[in-house]
Amino acid sequence: MSNEHTPLLTHGVCGLSADTAVCGMGGSEGTGEASTPNVVPRKLNTFFGVIVPTVLSMFSIVLFLRTGFVVGHAGLLQGLVMLLVAYTIISLTILSICAISTNGAVQGGGAYFMISRSLGPEFGGSIGLMFFLAKVCACGVYVLGLVEALLDIFGQDAASSSTLRVLPQGYWYTVLYASIVLLLVLVVCLVGAHIFARTSCFILLVVTISLMSIYISPLALTTPLNFLITHQGPGNQTLTYNASYTGFNGTTLRDNLGSGYTVDYSTGKVMSFATVFAVMFTSCTGIMAGANMSGELKNPSVAIPKGTIIAVLYTFMVYVLLFVLASSTCERTLLAQDYGFFQRINIWPPFVTIGIYCSALSAAMCSLIGASRILHALALDQLFGFPLAPAAIKSKSGNPWVAVLYTWGLAQCVVFAGQLNAIAGLVTVFYLLAYAAVDLACLALEWASAPNFRPTFQVFSWHTCLLGILSCLVMMFVINPVYSSASIIVLLLLLLFLHYRSPTSSWGYISQALIFHQVRKYLLMLDVRKDHVKFWRPQVLLMVANPRSSCQLINFVNQLKKGGLFVLGHVKLGDLDTLPSDPVQQQYNFWLSLVDKLGVKAFVDLTLSLSVRQGTQHLLRITGLGGMKPNTLVLGFYDSCTPEDYFLQDPAFCESKGSGGDDFGVDLPSLQAHFPPVRHVESPRWLTPEEYVGIISDAIKMSKNVCLGRYFFQLQGEGIGTKMDGADRTIDVWPLNLLRPCSTSAASVDVCSLFLLQMACVLNMANRWRHARMRIFLCVEAESSDQGWVVKEETYRELLRKLRIRASIKIVPWDSVVHLYRPKRSQDQELGEPEGLTKTTPNLSEDFLSAVNNLLKENSAQAAVRFLYLPRPPTQSSQSQQYLSQLEAMTYGLGPTLLIHGLTPVTCTEL
Repeated sequence: MSNEHTPLLTHGVCGLSADTAVCGMGGSEGTGEASTPNVVPRKLNTFFGVIVPTVLSMFSIVLFLRTGFVVGHAGLLQGLVMLLVAYTIISLTILSICAISTNGAVQGGGAYFMISRSLGPEFGGSIGLMFFLAKVCACGVYVLGLVEALLDIFGQDAASSSTLRVLPQGYWYTVLYASIVLLLVLVVCLVGAHIFARTSCFILLVVTISLMSIYISPLALTTPLNFLITHQGPGNQTLTYNASYTGFNGTTLRDNLGSGYTVDYSTGKVMSFATVFAVMFTSCTGIMAGANMSGELKNPSVAIPKGTIIAVLYTFMVYVLLFVLASSTCERTLLAQDYGFFQRINIWPPFVTIGIYCSALSAAMCSLIGASRILHALALDQLFGFPLAPAAIKSKSGNPWVAVLYTWGLAQCVVFAGQLNAIAGLVTVFYLLAYAAVDLACLALEWASAPNFRPTFQVFSWHTCLLGILSCLVMMFVINPVYSSASIIVLLLLLLFLHYRSPTSSWGYISQALIFHQVRKYLLMLDVRKDHVKFWRPQVLLMVANPRSSCQLINFVNQLKKGGLFVLGHVKLGDLDTLPSDPVQQQYNFWLSLVDKLGVKAFVDLTLSLSVRQGTQHLLRITGLGGMKPNTLVLGFYDSCTPEDYFLQDPAFCESKGSGGDDFGVDLPSLQAHFPPVRHVESPRWLTPEEYVGIISDAIKMSKNVCLGRYFFQLQGEGIGTKMDGADRTIDVWPLNLLRPCSTSAASVDVCSLFLLQMACVLNMANRWRHARMRIFLCVEAESSDQGWVVKEETYRELLRKLRIRASIKIVPWDSVVHLYRPKRSQDQELGEPEGLTKTTPNLSEDFLSAVNNLLKENSAQAAVRFLYLPRPPTQSSQSQQYLSQLEAMTYGLGPTLLIHGLTPVTCTEL
């Protein structure tokens, strides 16, 4: 049990140091517990770990091979609009990334880690797997782009006499070259992320030199250049285009301002705003390259926001300048028909060639490494079980080499697409979905208003998060509705799989924080002053001494609540002054596990008190909140029956497969050991008759309805998994006070009688009782000369019609029973004092009680459950035993019976 000396930080997710054992990364069980062995040292700073991989991922092949494609088809204005929309979307996502990553220690897994620890395992696992697939597809895109650049220089071309064009071209050759390049990427990634980080700095330097050559070339090449461009068209025909480089020219810029969508020569399809944007957006999918390296960063909470923002600002300026440069110096034909036109207009073409190869290769490696880290984190968390288990293996240096091999194998499947533009839309949709999930995680944390959500990065709000989500979703469907719908369906299927698989985690669930926030808000709106009888529903507090003998009653009341509050109450005897700590707090998990086992929708409320009666008073007063407080108390019956142990009868409590435990550390043996054995027939009771009747009196004084349940251990078919609709069941209702024959004639329909009818009707609406037959028994004096029982029957039929209750009325003559009713109290006193104000219990003869019992047995022997009128208890404690004896004699041997005393008006005949 935690106390003031318990360590505060028990999980890696809350670790304050970058060298702390990582949550879900060091533990062998993958449950999120911190583990000190095998701690991998972190080596990368902000520049090498975040800025460099993010810049290289965002440059990739779009920088050199698709700038002309975007400007040539969309024009400068629409191109800048695309760029602005794309960077707006990623900027909103970056704000969310920065907020989450500065709210605690970020461990390995990057975006997956942030989403899973914010939204819980279901969302985290499903989004993490989708993001992994996005990285895999991106790796394939970059490899295919590199192969495209290689074939532009070295591919065989009949129209060219160059000796360098020696590589045969075709679909299968493209797949072969892509496989070779991917194998090279695999070798580098198997060496380790730190080696790639060091080499990536050199790659960034080479790419920067290539960019500088592109910016300088228009200043050096002032004379126009003409080019002849050929493509292989449909039907093996050769298409020839005349294209020109004009240098900086106002006319060229003006011609390139508008759009001019035409056929893409690589895919043979007509382009549109959506298809061009899908290709262009792949340049923005590298914003999490630094976040995915979180496991190798020295201080990820500082490095991720700082490095990502710097990298995004830098790449945005580079792209804007390139778009303006291309549209000002090159005719549209050159831009649209030659994606590698930068080589043609460079002062030294190999500069661009080297830049293309370096940027594409580094982006592919960054995607492969990032994807493998996500897969490794998924495997450590054991969300998908055995299929991903080998991916948790890593080398001594901390490199998850098995996850790298997994990723390489999937990327190898992607390259069979053969064309970069063919899969760009799918990659973009996957990334947009992942970005929307990051925004959703930040939005949920912000809306939950949890005190521990205190990110050091403050430049965000729920507005930016919500706008980011909507932007991502809108652009997904603009790009490709089919891919978007399919990806969301896959995401939902993964979500359902993880939800029903119920993975254990110690990360916390954002859903719990959001539910708490909303429930508190709506409870404040639930005003008890606005209650109306039309919307009344039973809200039950069921007092349970020992669940072993009360499970059938718990299951029955669960059917009786009709969507209302259901609370299991228990009083533990003791004095807190004499105890070192509150023993009740340690018992909640066992009771909650019992609720899970029984499959009932109930809360649990426990208290410590010197007596059961005093503890019940506490629970009746304090259980619930606002308008959700119990209005009905249910007790088991006080008799001499030997209780049966339900745990020995129900397979759920004795089968071996259930002994594995739940998600909260309570296994079946400990659950069985926690609850004591059932009371032996000779064992002393915790409760005296006076105290039991006092509890009933207390509840009535507090304006609570009271129900006493007897023989419910005989009720069958109420356990979890039971499928029945009650077609063979009968519900019998005796709405008159059988122990007060005189009162039945004076007031045949009172509040208590209507309450009985309502409770029976509520039970009849439950799933397992919806087809049960309901019978109402009216006891009449058939020998009476005034024939008043006929009027009573018609009155009841009219009442049932108004209350919309489907039930049959059975007339039961009980003249012989009434003749035996000779209480020792005076007749004048009995008639002069209404039953509701009775202060004493009349001393009824055994013959009368036996006759009432026989009457019930004769008419309700086959009923599944009986609803009887519970007389008001005596105010004198000396009559408690007599009161209970009368109730016991009346209900002896009946079977499941519910004695009810209702105080609340619960029926309404108006709309």
